[in-house]
Amino acid sequence: MNDRPHLLIVDDDREIRTLLGQYFETHGYRTSVVAEGKSMRKVLQQSHVDLLVLDLMLPGEDGLAICRELRTRSQLPIIMLTARGDDVDRIVGLEVGADDYVPKPFNPRELLGRVKAVLRRAAHAPRDPDPASVRGFKFAGWQLDTTSRALTDRSGTTVPLSGAEYRLLAVLLTSPNRVLSRAQLTELLRGREADPLDRSIDVRVSRLRQILGDDARAPQIIKTVYGEGYVVGVGVESY
Repeated sequence: MNDRPHLLIVDDDREIRTLLGQYFETHGYRTSVVAEGKSMRKVLQQSHVDLLVLDLMLPGEDGLAICRELRTRSQLPIIMLTARGDDVDRIVGLEVGADDYVPKPFNPRELLGRVKAVLRRAAHAPRDPDPASVRGFKFAGWQLDTTSRALTDRSGTTVPLSGAEYRLLAVLLTSPNRVLSRAQLTELLRGREADPLDRSIDVRVSRLRQILGDDARAPQIIKTVYGEGYVVGVGVESY
């Protein structure tokens, strides 16, 4: 039965761990449940995990720190849980690389639906480059390091990027000749299906163009393909 998707649940609440472990087992998943980051890392070292359900409020190292650290070396899908209902926590969670965010209390059926959706997207959607296989990109005089997530210009000066700006740029550079739709990019960055009226990707692309000095009226690095999406229009060297 090892072909069943393996979920790793990290939550310091024993009742929630037990409930979710049993619930997902009855719905066809393998589950491992742990209470904190050290035990989580042992499971990740010892077995393949398809998706991580990660509580934000953990003793010691919190979920945001764990998510941020994992994203420097892995594209493991992550759904974050939290007792907080603050939009700021949701935004920060997604910014550091979570694929989705579910506030407590929640219905296990809702979480099951989110797990299925994230696994489905992970199988088909573009993802950040894996630092283990791609250390960085060179393009139009710029360099993007996938380990440190640092963007540097021709002079070697580091230009700060938010988590979402890094992920957007990295995904575009991973597929330099592929047009990526707004819907694909929105799902990647926000962990949800795209709203047709959502223009957050356009705003982020505009911000990236400003950072890269790409003329918004005639962009050369990140080009708009009208009616389709965005594509990198310069040569990209990966290393």
